[in-house]
Amino acid sequence: MTLTTPSTLSIAEAAELIGVSTHTLRYYEREGLMRDPVARSSATHRRYDEDDIGWLRFITRLRASAMPIARIKQYTVLARQGDDTTEARLDLLRSHRAEVVAQLEEIRHSLEVIDAKIDHYEQSL
Repeated sequence: MTLTTPSTLSIAEAAELIGVSTHTLRYYEREGLMRDPVARSSATHRRYDEDDIGWLRFITRLRASAMPIARIKQYTVLARQGDDTTEARLDLLRSHRAEVVAQLEEIRHSLEVIDAKIDHYEQSL
């Protein structure tokens, strides 16, 4: 995504772009899930820049793949610490990836069972 004028987005604009609610964005900020503090306009309204949007897209994908908030928070803390934590972040993501792969296998198996039942009913009609 490349932001055009204005170079920052309001919370409502950011939420719409990412596909979450403004409540979710506020919650992520309260929980310490933002890598960097969100800038504020002179009226104290949040202003999200391109880096914020990229980070939010990443953590919403982690949530969508069932990563717990506590683990996202752990990842965020590591990210804030810089390059010295690259290996720890990689380990955390590899671990989560293995969990996602296991979930996908379980879903594939469930889909096979559902498809078999559908086939059974379609043949009996």
